[in-house]
Amino acid sequence: MTDRSPADVDALSDTARDHLWMHFTRLSAYQSAPVPVITRGDGCYVWDSAGRRYLDGLSALFVVQTGHGRQELADAAAKQAAELAYFPIWSYAHPKAIELAARLADLAPGDLNRVFFTTGGSEAVESAWKLARSYFKRVGKPLKTKVISRAVAYHGSSMGALSITGIPPFKQDFEPLVPSTMRVPNTNYYRRPDEDMTPEQFGLWAADRIAEMIEFEGPDTVAAVYLEPVQNAGGCFPPPPGYFQRVREICDQYDVLLVSDEVICAFGRLGEYFGADRYGYQPDIITVAKGLTSGYVPLGAMIASDRLAEPFLTGTNWFAHGITYGGHPVGAAVALANLDIMEREGLNRHVRDNSPLFRSYLERLLDLPIVGDVRGDGYFFGIEMVKDKVTKETFNADESERLLRGFLSQALFEAGLYCRADDRGDPVIQLAPPLTATETQFAEIEQILRSVLTEAQNRL
Repeated sequence: MTDRSPADVDALSDTARDHLWMHFTRLSAYQSAPVPVITRGDGCYVWDSAGRRYLDGLSALFVVQTGHGRQELADAAAKQAAELAYFPIWSYAHPKAIELAARLADLAPGDLNRVFFTTGGSEAVESAWKLARSYFKRVGKPLKTKVISRAVAYHGSSMGALSITGIPPFKQDFEPLVPSTMRVPNTNYYRRPDEDMTPEQFGLWAADRIAEMIEFEGPDTVAAVYLEPVQNAGGCFPPPPGYFQRVREICDQYDVLLVSDEVICAFGRLGEYFGADRYGYQPDIITVAKGLTSGYVPLGAMIASDRLAEPFLTGTNWFAHGITYGGHPVGAAVALANLDIMEREGLNRHVRDNSPLFRSYLERLLDLPIVGDVRGDGYFFGIEMVKDKVTKETFNADESERLLRGFLSQALFEAGLYCRADDRGDPVIQLAPPLTATETQFAEIEQILRSVLTEAQNRL
């Protein structure tokens, strides 16, 4: 592919500024600056409209598991579109949706054998909440409607999923939201309430806050707990040892559904097809999207247990919910091809084998005064930045604004690394490269981060 002329590059940027409403974007930032336009990708790298190359350190948006430019996935989409481009799964079925549902049921832990397809993560999260409410009505517990999630957790942007999300600034413009959602502490061990806590003690403390919230709200009113295997927002919070096992006990005790939100964590991000397998717990529902197709076509799913499907198998009962493009034939075909690649190339094993090496490159940055913590798992890590490493003092709102949006985001991109500088909790840099990444990419990430973070430190 030839690079575009400067005039063509400017025209694309100008058209984007005038007509494309970019998501989660301060549009004012591009009134006097060009809009970055990404035109192609190959492996772990993408190129912009001027021909500049960037290491994709975030898999686009925790999505492109098998890497950019996979002709096999493009061919799967084209072949399916030529055969059957679209048909709904409302009272009908088509072969690719059937095949993919069976494959996901085989991969999912325990009795999670019922697959309800969506087009993305927010829809999967909302579908799980609707199923929980509908299920409990049918088993004679109609008051069980409430949901518990964790502080700073992101579960989606549609109104129901946003209600479950634990990030107040994302919600304020859209209130009032769907009622009956509560927050409990997350598993950020770096910010644990007592420095003397062991990881095991902290995990039990955090899990018991869920039981405490259920008791406070009334066990007969709580339907579900939504947890990510590794919480994304806030900068990659892995579960402490024993945390999910204790949560499972609590959910069983109070007849509350455990929803494992794996929109980011599933399909190899943690070195397993599902994060629940990585940490050894059994959910009642798993929500997925993103890496299911490596982003080549939109597709998501809610995977539910046989127990939750049982009330809908007889008489006139039905789950009165559906999405036009859920289980789209092209999406399902691409997902199957994507899973074929993962299996054939052993990408889960690749992530498990290389995760310690990836961590070791990132932990080299701990010698920088601005780097307070490196945490995560698999190919999913966060770097928390601090003003003082000894006291763990963080940045105030103004300092964070100047650090992240005023410098880091643009500086990292200009240095050739696409990643996320985020302050939905304390300021962090998040990294989640394609699952095909090797030591070459780890070293490149560390080199770019070291240079830019050193300059950031000098600017403080």
